[in-house]
Amino acid sequence: MLDNTPPVLRRDQGAVATLTLNRPATRNSLSRAMIGALHAALAEVAAAPAIRCVVLAAEGRAYSAGHDLKEITAHRADADGGAGFFTAVMAECAGLMQAVVTLPQPMVAAVEGVATAAGCQLAASCDLVVAAESARFCTPGVDIGLFCSTPGVALARAVPRKAAMEMLLLGEMVPAADAHRMGLVNRVVPPGQALAEAEALAQRIAARSAVALRLGKRGFNAQAGLPLAAAYDAAGRVMVENLLAEDAAEGIGAFLEKRTPAWRHR
Repeated sequence: MLDNTPPVLRRDQGAVATLTLNRPATRNSLSRAMIGALHAALAEVAAAPAIRCVVLAAEGRAYSAGHDLKEITAHRADADGGAGFFTAVMAECAGLMQAVVTLPQPMVAAVEGVATAAGCQLAASCDLVVAAESARFCTPGVDIGLFCSTPGVALARAVPRKAAMEMLLLGEMVPAADAHRMGLVNRVVPPGQALAEAEALAQRIAARSAVALRLGKRGFNAQAGLPLAAAYDAAGRVMVENLLAEDAAEGIGAFLEKRTPAWRHR
């Protein structure tokens, strides 16, 4: 039966937008339609100056099972064996993951259940991850002859190299507590509480200056892959830009005057 409900739901609470993957029957797999819907939702949020933080949650027992293998298998019957479709899906998925990283607002994943393959990649691409104690993370491509190369891009930027390679080479389920120890997860909470904790964190983040958050996220990601001297040079330019913002003058003034800052978000 065709599901006519939106693949991605959006709910705004003040300056926080919660996006929810809404295909529990397919374990929120990243079909081409889901990738497109989430990418479009992120574009809308990015263009909304009133939103200062984003939460990414999911309906059902799985956060996301990764790529839709039934959809992929169906295209093996194409004249080119599926090469064109596979190329398009990988490019669109890569664009989605980069949209998460480059989103002006910080993004918090709220993970209940399992996040596997590209679903794990999606969570790892977010700035923060809150996971239920029962949540598990996995890149199991090796079990079906398909190494999780693109999820490895996000993992390599979220956890130490050997931890990433262990996940990629063994394909084993990683419990939330272990994911927390390796740095993939920021906070572990009781089952059913991931969304509430993620939204509480998001509200705390959103209470800060929007210009500081925007510049800070962009600057952090820009310097992360640079050599030390270049990283300091890039970060220094961001600091100067931030210092010239009205909110920096207000924040510093409020600190010196021992009062609560009144952010103008510019």
